[in-house]
Amino acid sequence: MKVTFEPTPNPATMKFNFGQKIADQSYDFPNVESSEQSPLAAKIFGFPWTASVYLGEDFVTVTKQDWVDWDILATPLAGLLGEHVESGQPIVIKLEASLDESQNDSPVVKQIKRILQNEIKPVVALDGGDIVFSKYENNKLYIHMRGSCAGCPSSQATLKDGIEVRMKELIPEITEVIAV
Repeated sequence: MKVTFEPTPNPATMKFNFGQKIADQSYDFPNVESSEQSPLAAKIFGFPWTASVYLGEDFVTVTKQDWVDWDILATPLAGLLGEHVESGQPIVIKLEASLDESQNDSPVVKQIKRILQNEIKPVVALDGGDIVFSKYENNKLYIHMRGSCAGCPSSQATLKDGIEVRMKELIPEITEVIAV
């Protein structure tokens, strides 16, 4: 399997594209302890330079430590990822709880989740990231930025100039969008 890679706006993070679906949903592994449910993420964390791993439906973003360069890592890592998937080894063993709409959500929370799912997530996924709803209270929307968005130098611009502007446009009662 040929895995391609491309830089993201976060210089510490590289996006590896599989060209086919490898997971039914996305998963965030911000540290080695969180990678128990993913043999693929655990394998990547086997390298001491790995800072975090994010699995998308058809891509993986890997964030590295500062002391190593992508020009040394990217090609061998793409090969390792392709071999893992091609061999039929599992990507994820158990599923995380779904963050989809629940019947307990207020109408505005349902609307927020739909906008995130249908408009915001597809855009940030192009750069190997993800945005996840955390909570909505006192007219403030709290989200988690994952994958290449986490720690990205331009994530504040994405948050304030992109996500916040769009959410306020569609739901005027939102006063602020905050990354947690």
